[in-house]
Amino acid sequence: MTAIDDLLARNLAAAEYHPVGMGPVPTLEIALVMCMDARIDGHAAFRLNLGEVHLLRNAGGVVTDDVIRSLSISQHALGTREIMIIHHTDCGLARLEEDVFRAHLATFAGYRPTWSVQAFKDPHDSVRESLRRIRDSPFLLHHDAVRGFIFDVNTGLLEEVFVDGDTPTGQLDPAATPPPPGSARTVVAAAIAADSGGEVAGH
Repeated sequence: MTAIDDLLARNLAAAEYHPVGMGPVPTLEIALVMCMDARIDGHAAFRLNLGEVHLLRNAGGVVTDDVIRSLSISQHALGTREIMIIHHTDCGLARLEEDVFRAHLATFAGYRPTWSVQAFKDPHDSVRESLRRIRDSPFLLHHDAVRGFIFDVNTGLLEEVFVDGDTPTGQLDPAATPPPPGSARTVVAAAIAADSGGEVAGH
């Protein structure tokens, strides 16, 4: 029996409990961009229920043109407003060398791929790059609620990564671990406080 045959058999059993009557709009109005790593169960990691989120996965969880395509549809057509970028520790993409792997594919296929492998060494840098690509995209409707994280495959916990700083925050109260000065969250909070004539709690 092949792996596909095994999955077909599992599907027959699972279909008996498949919910009906659900709509296509995520009830939490959020899209998650994650790595395809087999060790990470996107639903279990956040105790998600079916129908709550859009879950986009690829090698590394990096933001590619196709991810922007999916996020654009998710926001403009299906009502999501927030985005979480989730990379992880011990990622296979961090073990690849961009040029070496592209050369391998060129030898295999006869020409280099038109797409980038987007290999990286530090997942923090990769998360920051993905956050920048989302915030700079002219196709997305909402840029104000985009945050990036690294999932620890050993503990299952998250470390938050900020575009403008190097300080990890982990799963602590935001008021106890504020973002670096000048970061997007700080600037937005200051603007809100100025407009309201007061201070925003936690900043």
